[in-house]
Amino acid sequence: MRFLLPVSAWIDKVNEKFGYASAFLTLFLVLVTATDVTLRYLFRAGSVAFQELEWHLYAANFIMAAGWTMLKDGHVRIDILYSGLSPQKKALIDLLGILIFCIPFCLIVIVTSWTFFFNAWVIGEGSPDPGGLPARYLLKATIPAGFSLVLFQAFSQLVKAFMALRGNEDVRP
Repeated sequence: MRFLLPVSAWIDKVNEKFGYASAFLTLFLVLVTATDVTLRYLFRAGSVAFQELEWHLYAANFIMAAGWTMLKDGHVRIDILYSGLSPQKKALIDLLGILIFCIPFCLIVIVTSWTFFFNAWVIGEGSPDPGGLPARYLLKATIPAGFSLVLFQAFSQLVKAFMALRGNEDVRP
């Protein structure tokens, strides 16, 4: 299983890069929102495209940073129970949680959202609002892409949990 550690490290680096990209996306989102608010309230020149861009950026940022959040152990868990456990028990809980909940859920979302994205792409779906953004399928593509990042990170965490169960605590996240 030690041969999978370089794969795990590579996945961690990929999600780390998406985490940093998410930080810059957040800055861009703040700038777009500030511009939209300024245009709307100071110059009475609102834009449907700006408003849609705000929620597109927010949604893309949220979904694309989910794998990085998993890497940084930032997802919700019941820490009052988990924090007092030994590293071996934590690794076992992580391993079981990934196998029973995370991987199946990611696979279901990826498979079902792929059809959602593909249908939008085939018809060239855009905003139904006048002046809205074209290519809404790009936003829908972030769903399978983001959950693929979570799935890959789940695999990385699974490798680390398995190694920790074997006594290699230096590989625990």
